[in-house]
Amino acid sequence: MSYSIDNILANLKIEALNEMQLASLEANKANDNVMLLSATGSGKTLAFLLPVLEQLDFSLVNTTQALIVVPSRELALQIEQVFRSMGTGLKITACYGGHKREIEENSLLHPPALIVGTPGRLADHIRRGSITIGTIHTLVLDEFDKSLELGFQEEVGFVVSSLGGLRKRLLTSATESVEMPDFLGMEQHTLLNFINGEDAENALTLQYLVSPDKDKADTLFRLICAKGDRHTIVFCNHRDAVERTSNILHEKGVINEFYHGAMEQRDRESALSKFRNGTVSVLVTTDLASRGLDIPYIRYIIHYHLPHTPEIFTHRNGRTARMEASGTAILILSPEETVPEYIPAGTIEEIHLPDTVVLPKKPDWVTLYVDAGKKDKVNKVDIVGFLAQKGGLKKEDIGLIEVKDFCSFVAIRRGKATHTLHLIRNERIKNKKVLIEIAR
Repeated sequence: MSYSIDNILANLKIEALNEMQLASLEANKANDNVMLLSATGSGKTLAFLLPVLEQLDFSLVNTTQALIVVPSRELALQIEQVFRSMGTGLKITACYGGHKREIEENSLLHPPALIVGTPGRLADHIRRGSITIGTIHTLVLDEFDKSLELGFQEEVGFVVSSLGGLRKRLLTSATESVEMPDFLGMEQHTLLNFINGEDAENALTLQYLVSPDKDKADTLFRLICAKGDRHTIVFCNHRDAVERTSNILHEKGVINEFYHGAMEQRDRESALSKFRNGTVSVLVTTDLASRGLDIPYIRYIIHYHLPHTPEIFTHRNGRTARMEASGTAILILSPEETVPEYIPAGTIEEIHLPDTVVLPKKPDWVTLYVDAGKKDKVNKVDIVGFLAQKGGLKKEDIGLIEVKDFCSFVAIRRGKATHTLHLIRNERIKNKKVLIEIAR
């Protein structure tokens, strides 16, 4: 078994590696310890997965050789998806909180070549002996500063110290201001700094808007209406504010989803799927969404609450102006607030809203929840065939499909939803009766 970068790029539908990814490949060939600093959305995932592949012995495919530690389950799932899409034939297992540990343990019985997971869950598996740690020689800490910031230092330290056979370490981040703990073993390392590139700066426009009231909800509503139905993320500082703001927008007629860390896993997956597939164009969230969410073509970032630090500001804004796309970050200020000092004078402009605004049009899509997924041997082809044959849908009526372990989310044309649900009410997928409904 082997791999070719050309085949991987073809599988990922990427024409060529960018400068940062090429530099990472070369640096990791020559150095054991590498720290990569690069803006969110610049392609860091591939920039560390390719060097990891370089380290793997393909004659030992049933041996765990590499471990990737990430701060959130969403980032773990994203990396798992990218690696599988690369088409190497190697097994990867994702381990994270909110996922049944027994399912992960069963998967780990046949050791994957690569494991990706959150610090707490990985530490739990190591303590239980579920992971064969003695064969792991390569470690990646992706968004490592966020793991330390979220209070994972003790668990990350336990995981790293458990890996006695480490030969290779690769750390990534989108910010420079972090002090590396001694346990990482990175006293001597090669630094690749691709932060603050001119292209990224030019792609992002900064604006601010002053709300006439301390309660900014009406200003937010009018701003969203003024910007139309473009993909927008609204950042709040607290979970209760996220739900309150989302509910206010709903009451005013703006279709949106909210997303934060206290939600059940299915609800989080549903919210993100709806945002990705165009069922909603507005996502109201905490800073949980400022890392690891790979959602293309986000046009606006709205800072409903001001970020506490410049690093948070950077990561929030990193959701837009990704790769070669442009984007705009807008701060909503109350009458008592001012533009934060960490935003240089002359880089941000004040905007004003029109006197009258209209609601954004309803999205063209709705999302179906399908109570079957990968573990039920259901894939995208099965779902497309079922909806076409039993639901009367044409190819253009079916949008983005996301198949999870035990469920799937499917975008279909809004105008076809009621009739399709009626047609498939008593039908079976792969001879199995499956619940299919509009995703909540």
